[in-house]
Amino acid sequence: MGCGASKVAAATGEQGKKKKLKACSLGVIRLDYDYPPAPGDIDNPESFAYDVFYRVVPGLTFDMCQSGKMTPEVEERFIGKVKELDELGVNGITGDCGFMMFFQELARCHTKKPVFMSALCCLPALTCGYAANEKIAIFTANGETLAPMRDLIRDECGVDTQGERFIIVGCQDVPHFEAVALGEKVDVEKVTPGMVEKAKTVIKDNPNVRAILMECTELPPYSDAVRATMGLPVYDAITACDFFMMGVQDNKRFGLQDWTEDWDGKQDSYSFGQELTQLEREKMVNKATVPPTPTVHEALR
Repeated sequence: MGCGASKVAAATGEQGKKKKLKACSLGVIRLDYDYPPAPGDIDNPESFAYDVFYRVVPGLTFDMCQSGKMTPEVEERFIGKVKELDELGVNGITGDCGFMMFFQELARCHTKKPVFMSALCCLPALTCGYAANEKIAIFTANGETLAPMRDLIRDECGVDTQGERFIIVGCQDVPHFEAVALGEKVDVEKVTPGMVEKAKTVIKDNPNVRAILMECTELPPYSDAVRATMGLPVYDAITACDFFMMGVQDNKRFGLQDWTEDWDGKQDSYSFGQELTQLEREKMVNKATVPPTPTVHEALR
């Protein structure tokens, strides 16, 4: 069980036996922005097969994240949330917005756990896995907004996304996907056909595309449909998280067995900002969506 709870204490084995390591868990830094996340979205706990713990950064808006610059106050809160997740004992830290790649280095400075604030962290492996003349398509919510990240991606990943082998695909014109920009609930069923058509067009125009990377954290719900239709590997924010989590999971097929606790298969329910203190809630931009501070009685339940 995960999400907003703080039950990541070390697992205890039976008396006389060596203590098992706790089941792996993921920490997610969230924007000061709430929306109804679809299954497959990074902000939907059911997207993961392990515990996930969310921490909202008051004042960290989408616009601030996209600019790559935080105010000193928001930066302090960001660092504080990274430290909170680290103290919880999570095995890796990510973010719920691809533009948090701007804060990759900052987050790394405050934890010894792996930090992968964007699916773009997968680019080095993809570029290594395919020949220089084979292309990789990067799907993003808006193609123009990825351009300012070129230098950052080059410095962090050693990859120049403006190179000929990368096809930047903006999904802003996919029917019904505009709900993402509006902060509204996305109708995945309605969006899926347009997303598949977008992939078909990209592959038709670029037949030597060998893989697709879904950069936006709200694109993973369409990865399976694209995989099934195009027969190509599709990587996204969820597969990126799974990669890092697999590094601390028990491999049931071989090697030492039964050295970690098994995940109970349940995610705790989570409401946006439920973990925030009253003082933190006062710093929120999206105050209306934050649930009321629980009473002492409720907190003890």
